[in-house]
Amino acid sequence: MSFLDASGMTGGYGAADILHGCTLKVEKGQIAVIVGPNGAGKSTAMKAVFGMLRLRGGHVKLDGEDITALSPQERVAKGMGFVPQTHNVFPSMSVEENLEIGAFLRRDDFRPTIDMVYDLFPILRQKRRQPAGELSGGQRQQVAVGRALMTQPKLLMLDEPTAGVSPIVMDELFDRIIEVARTGISILMVEQNARQALEIADMGYVLVQGANRYTDTGAALMADPDVRRTFLGG
Repeated sequence: MSFLDASGMTGGYGAADILHGCTLKVEKGQIAVIVGPNGAGKSTAMKAVFGMLRLRGGHVKLDGEDITALSPQERVAKGMGFVPQTHNVFPSMSVEENLEIGAFLRRDDFRPTIDMVYDLFPILRQKRRQPAGELSGGQRQQVAVGRALMTQPKLLMLDEPTAGVSPIVMDELFDRIIEVARTGISILMVEQNARQALEIADMGYVLVQGANRYTDTGAALMADPDVRRTFLGG
């Protein structure tokens, strides 16, 4: 039984379905990556897992519990963390205030988690009093990921975490994502930089028109000539 089991997801916005029987599974501590062409339904699949899209078919289970009917807020309480691609920080608030907001559901002492985030992203400790809106794109992404980690998620979902950042920052973010997974947190990530993402992925899902086209380990997809030619530029 997979830690995340989102099987046969069918649904969309209004009358039209965007997802057509899409299935995504992630084991404990694994990194799973969703790739595919623009308009393939990658972000929609992520939103469906998080409860932002009502499914007409299929189910979402987390650690064996069916959470298909739960709201996003209820899913956060069950252990899901979600980092959207845009508008993912409060720009007028300081870095540390952004992180503290991530602990809104908690009733325990969250300072050790803030220290863990600062250890993971040392630049944020330096800039903790600075408004998040003054940071670079890569640093804002670190704040967004850090804030999601403040909820102590069991599954962390990232929608295009490297969008708009430099290659050096992308490599650094991927390194940090690997570190998070090593702590036992499962990662589900939508990523446009398919080749680099599959290099760090335990599992990869290639979506086309809202359905699974290829599903395999990251290494196997990288080695598949059809996937390389069609989705990875040869």
